[in-house]
Amino acid sequence: MLMKTKEKTAIILGATGVTGSVLVSLLTNHKAYAKIKLFSRSVSGLTHPKIEEYLVDLQDLESHKGSFVADEVYCCIGTTKAKTPDKELYKSIDYGIPLQAAKLCKENDIGTFMVISALGANASSSVFYNKVKGQMEDAVIALQIPKTHILQPSLIAGKRDEKRMGEWLAKQFFKVFQFLLIGSLKKYKPIHPETIAKAMVWLGNNEENTIKIQSDKIKELGEE
Repeated sequence: MLMKTKEKTAIILGATGVTGSVLVSLLTNHKAYAKIKLFSRSVSGLTHPKIEEYLVDLQDLESHKGSFVADEVYCCIGTTKAKTPDKELYKSIDYGIPLQAAKLCKENDIGTFMVISALGANASSSVFYNKVKGQMEDAVIALQIPKTHILQPSLIAGKRDEKRMGEWLAKQFFKVFQFLLIGSLKKYKPIHPETIAKAMVWLGNNEENTIKIQSDKIKELGEE
């Protein structure tokens, strides 16, 4: 069911990432949005009459509570083992920042919160990185924000500035063997950032009760 359209304000965290940058473009060109607030640690270089940019310490969002006001929050923040090998720092980013953002949604009565997690996220996992994502998901869900969506994409197929050998090897593997990923396994196929961003916009403007949305469902929504 299509939701009633109104002039909305959206907050994006992670606007310079492969998915976040696409999301900025989609929202600024969407008639339902009057203002797009970017919360970033450095200048994004993105310009549009609808954009307001806030340069902040993303690990101290609480200090910017007064500016953290919107109808929707999209959290596209994430790092990697290669980029952030220190586990404590990794957790402060992938767990700490989304949770801070979700708490501000609760405090500022923002009814929609979306965050990009990962397929395989599980708070009980023996794999540290999957465990952190799972812990983040559980903590966000516990806040009971009315419209919460946690997107769990598989390998994201977009181009990145930094070299990630593990991801490159995985992409080569999927190119050769993705024909085997059918039925219940199709959720493991690589997914493009444009598809994820389109799914997030769809979720922001339509009724969907599912909280955790896996990669195959993201693909369906991104093609609506």
